Amino acid sequence: MDPLTQGVVGVTASQIVAKRSQKLVAAGLGFFSGMAADLDVLIKSDTDPLLFLEYHRHFTHALVFIPIGALLCAALFALVFRGWMHRSALGFKTVYLFCLAGYATHAVLDACTTYGTQLLWPFSDARIAWNTVSVVDPLFTLPLLIIMVIAVMKRSHRFAAIGIAYALGYLGLGVVQEDRALAAARILAESRGHTPVQLGVKPSFGNLIVWKSVYQNGDRYYVDAVRVAAEPQVYVGVSAAKLDIDQHFPWLEPDSQQALDVTRFAWFSNQHLGLDPHNPNRIIDIRYSLIPNQITGMWGITLDPSAGPASHVVWSNSRPAGDAARQRLQELWQMIRGLDALSLDALVARDSR
Repeated sequence: MDPLTQGVVGVTASQIVAKRSQKLVAAGLGFFSGMAADLDVLIKSDTDPLLFLEYHRHFTHALVFIPIGALLCAALFALVFRGWMHRSALGFKTVYLFCLAGYATHAVLDACTTYGTQLLWPFSDARIAWNTVSVVDPLFTLPLLIIMVIAVMKRSHRFAAIGIAYALGYLGLGVVQEDRALAAARILAESRGHTPVQLGVKPSFGNLIVWKSVYQNGDRYYVDAVRVAAEPQVYVGVSAAKLDIDQHFPWLEPDSQQALDVTRFAWFSNQHLGLDPHNPNRIIDIRYSLIPNQITGMWGITLDPSAGPASHVVWSNSRPAGDAARQRLQELWQMIRGLDALSLDALVARDSR
């Protein structure tokens, strides 16, 4: 999730294990340790644009690395603040405990999102994504932040427990909503006479109400938005051809670096690859778009038919900014409110005629 949320959840965990007199220092250590795993973004290359994809949410997010990551955080704190630790009689074991509590929350929280986290490295390179919360969700972060501010200011173990309960409750709600959205998406696909493959849903930006549904039928992907409030509703979306290297890039040499990069990007994207409708040489991850019933490709790789065999692809983001971003967010807000949504039951009845 975003760094602020990771830090706040780290504080929440540290408050549970801290004594009343240690709440403030525990908050600081929990906050920074809760964010520390994302320092893997510093692993990148000027010549290999996909290196950062391979190492983000990699070993620093693995369950087996948690004790090591916490130890590094504690050692850094002890080095920088060794004089203060001596004067306050704060032992290294206590510092390590607070760092361990904060660091341990990071990977598990990331796995609740859709991006994919290598929790089981080095035993598996599977990218685990439980798809129960958006990478940015104010309704998760802001209430928890308020609760933690109160907990630290009052040095209250009770408010720390309330924070834990709120976080777990919200993530639990995400599990329920995902199950409802998945059921609705499956009904929608079957009403079209489709036998969906790789059917999955993910929460749209900043909420647990509108979910993006993606599934494969034949050689095409189908993308829709499912709204799960009192009753399931649908915003019918679009479809796009699944990437076929032989058909779409017949000139690509199988042993070239660009072909290897396509394979790396496919692993990152869980094989959900399509073509950018505005650029036939750009491959996109169709799972991500700000508007959940669209295929806009928030990021992708561009291949060059004139490139040499050792040349890498070009990585690019295409996230909206400025007025375009505000317009998209306004459109998403209308969907969250349910404006112009179609009843799933009515849509199924129409499609079955």
